[in-house]
Amino acid sequence: MATVEKIKAREIMDSRGNPTLETELFLKGGGFGRFSVPAGISIGIYEAHEKRDGGERFGGLGVKQVCARIEEIIAPMIYGKDFDQKSFDTFLIEKDGTSDKSKFGSNSILGLSMAFAKACAEKRKQKLYEYIGELAENKNFKIPCPMANILNGGMHAGNNLDIQEFMIVPLKAVDFAESVRLIAETFSQLKKILLIKKLPVGVGDEGGYAPSLSSNEKAIELIIEAAEKAGYKKGEDFGIALDVASSRLFQNGMYVFNVGEEKKYNADELITYYRFLSANYPIISIEDGFGEDDWRGNSLLTETLGEKMAIVGDDLFATNKNRLLEGIKEKAANSILIKLNQAGTLTETLEVMKEAKSAGWKNIVSHRSGETEDVSIAHLAVGFGSQYVKLGSICRGERTAKYNELLRIEENFFHSCLPR
Repeated sequence: MATVEKIKAREIMDSRGNPTLETELFLKGGGFGRFSVPAGISIGIYEAHEKRDGGERFGGLGVKQVCARIEEIIAPMIYGKDFDQKSFDTFLIEKDGTSDKSKFGSNSILGLSMAFAKACAEKRKQKLYEYIGELAENKNFKIPCPMANILNGGMHAGNNLDIQEFMIVPLKAVDFAESVRLIAETFSQLKKILLIKKLPVGVGDEGGYAPSLSSNEKAIELIIEAAEKAGYKKGEDFGIALDVASSRLFQNGMYVFNVGEEKKYNADELITYYRFLSANYPIISIEDGFGEDDWRGNSLLTETLGEKMAIVGDDLFATNKNRLLEGIKEKAANSILIKLNQAGTLTETLEVMKEAKSAGWKNIVSHRSGETEDVSIAHLAVGFGSQYVKLGSICRGERTAKYNELLRIEENFFHSCLPR
């Protein structure tokens, strides 16, 4: 049990140039934690609700009032009480009293939850992943395999691509450092190819290149070409993962793809398209292939391709336990994307991850498009033993901070302590 002595909240900037919340928490007798809260742009309707100030500052996105509410209203309710992680998170949830955390805001609650976790870890002289491992009852720490978004589309880029993320996934790297090398070398070759083709090499929100292309398939082909020029073999050294983010594409009962000639798909036709991609490219994962309310489409996709690849729910589940349990019942996926700020507390996030693991599903810990230099999700992935992690491209400091933290964890713990 720990007693909170002081809480500080401030407005900082995220990777998109928007304000976000940073919290600091001090425990009685020692222990300090700081957490900066990420924010998404492709936001599912079932995510916990973040709080913003509204008004004219930053176009309504400011969090100065949120900070004041934390320090003047929430913090005094916390001071002087003894908590462990679960009771601390439960206290915040109960004091908020809403189903979507809209009274205090999920950003306020998550900021406090994670700052408390980091303070407890420090007080106990633990690494954050060790603390999370204890909460998750996991001793099998694991460095996750990265899914690296090196070509952006959808709401992450100002281009014409329908699919939101085109990711390269190392398949047989001996360690995380080799995975990073494959990603970086492919990313470098991709830039050279784009320049030769006189295509722009500016990057999107998550650090991937963001050219407009003649088709979504062309994006996949460019990544394959780049990886092969770097000396890697498709389907052997690397695979491709897609985040379709298809809720954005759903219009009047159809999924509308606009690159090249506009195409409208019903569920069965979209399945045929995904089967085509699977047959022609080394696709190892499709995320949000159908909309967040399309249970039939997601179940059909899992039935069709689930034996061959990861079928991942993001907007479909929104790191929500009830949504996940429904998905397990409907066989609507075989993997779940995990985002701390969708759930709103560390405790709830770990509960979702445990349920997914019990069902035999893969957990994929993920960043958001609006990120900070905070590296907590690297520790979450290691501490729980997640199979995969999404950190964005190997470009932009808020992304590389997390890759570099995993390199440090691997070097400091795995290489020195674990047999390989």
